[in-house]
Amino acid sequence: MSFTSGESRWADVALATSARGFATCGQFLTATTLTLSLQTSGAGGSAVAGMLLAATLPLVALAPLTGRLADRVDSRALLVGAGLAQSAICLALAYAGHPLLVVGLVALLASGLAVAQPVLAALVPAMVRATDLPRATALNQTAGMLGVLTGPALAGFLVGGFGTRVPLLIAAVGYLALVVAGLLVRTRRGGARRVAATGGGLSLGADAVERDGEWRLRRDPLLVAMVATLAGVIAAIGAINVIEVFYVRETLGASASTYGLVTGAWTLGVLCGAWIFARVAGRFADDGALVQGGLLLLGGCCVAVLLSVTVPTAALLVPLWLLGGLCNGGDNVFHNLVVARRVPEAARGRAFAAVGAAVQGAAMVGYLLGGLLLELTEPRPLIVGCGVAGLLVLLGFVVPVRRAVRAERSRVRQVPTPAGPERTGPAAPDAGSSGAGLATSTASG
Repeated sequence: MSFTSGESRWADVALATSARGFATCGQFLTATTLTLSLQTSGAGGSAVAGMLLAATLPLVALAPLTGRLADRVDSRALLVGAGLAQSAICLALAYAGHPLLVVGLVALLASGLAVAQPVLAALVPAMVRATDLPRATALNQTAGMLGVLTGPALAGFLVGGFGTRVPLLIAAVGYLALVVAGLLVRTRRGGARRVAATGGGLSLGADAVERDGEWRLRRDPLLVAMVATLAGVIAAIGAINVIEVFYVRETLGASASTYGLVTGAWTLGVLCGAWIFARVAGRFADDGALVQGGLLLLGGCCVAVLLSVTVPTAALLVPLWLLGGLCNGGDNVFHNLVVARRVPEAARGRAFAAVGAAVQGAAMVGYLLGGLLLELTEPRPLIVGCGVAGLLVLLGFVVPVRRAVRAERSRVRQVPTPAGPERTGPAAPDAGSSGAGLATSTASG
C-alpha cells in the first residue's frame, strides 16, 4: 500500500481532522434538530424514519460514483465544492417550511456528505508513513467523534432555547470547515495526481499487486467477511436510531436536553474506545485477528442495547451507552485499519465509499424497521428485539469469519511479507495512537 515517502505531514492531518470534526458536528446538529422538531410536532416513527432515510439513501446510492470521484478528481476541488454546497443547503433548511422540501434538502445535504467522506478518509493515509497510520487514524476518528458528541448535545440545548432555525444556521457555518481544509491542505489526491498502479495490494493475502481499475471489494474474502458482519449487526440494531428519541422522551419522560446528553454518551464512549483500542490493535498478529476482535466488540454493542431496556430513568442510560460506544469505537479502529492496509492507495476512495455504502444501507434497513414497528408497538419491546437480533446475527457470522481468517492465514504462509517502509503488515502504533466510527446512534462516522 502507498503512504507518504517522507515525513508524516501532521499539519495536514490536523487540518483534515479539524474539518471533519466541524462538518460532522454540523451534520449531527442538523439531524438531531430535525428529529426533535418532528417529535415535538407530533410526528410518528414513520416520519422520523423518513427523514433518516433521506439522510442515508444518497450515501448508498451514490457510493459507486463518489468513490470514483474521490480517486479521480482533485481532492481540493471536491472538498471546496462539497463544503460550499452543504453550507448553502443547510442555510436553506433553516428557512424551509414544507415537510417535502425539508426531506429533499436533507437528501441533498447527504449527497454532499457522500462526496466528502471518502475524500477525507482516503487523504489521511496519504499524509503519513505506514508506522504513523494508527495515530493519524486516531486523530481523524477522534475529530469525527467530537463532532458527533457535540452536535446532538448542542441541538438539545439550542432547540429548547431558540427553536430550530438557530442550530441549523450554526450547522451551515460548520460545513465551511471543509472549504478551509480543501484550500489549505497540501496533500492532494485525484486529478493529475492519480496513479495508475500502486506498489501495494491486499496487506497479506493478495496474489499480485492490483491496478486501481481492477480493485474490487469482493476479491478480498477477509474484507467481505468483515463488512458483511458489520452491516448485518447495524441492520439488526439500527432501528434504535428511530426508537431512541421516543424511548427517552416518552417512555422514560426525559427532556430534550437529556435526550441530547444520552445520545452524546454513546459518542463519548466511541471516542474513548478509539484511543484505548488503537493501542491494543498493534498487538494483534494479523488482519484476521483484528476482524475477529471486531466481532467480539460488536457483541458488546448489542449487549449494551439489550440492557438499556432495564433502566427506570434516562440518566441510567448514560453508563450503558458509554459501554456500547466503547465497543463501537474499538471496532471502528480495527475495521478502519484493516481497510487502509489492505487496499491499494489509488483505490482507497472507492474502498471507503463501498464500506460506507454497506454500513449506511444496513442502517436504512434498521430505520425502515424501526419506523414501521413503532406504529405497532411500544419502544421497550422493540429495543429488546434489536439487541437479541444483533446477537443472533453475530452468531450467524462466526463460522464465515473464521473460515475467511483461516484462508487468509493460509495465503500468508505461502506469500513472503515485503520488507522496508512500504511493508503492509500491521503498523505498530505510536504512543497515543488510535482510530474510530457503528453508524447508528450508535453511529459512525
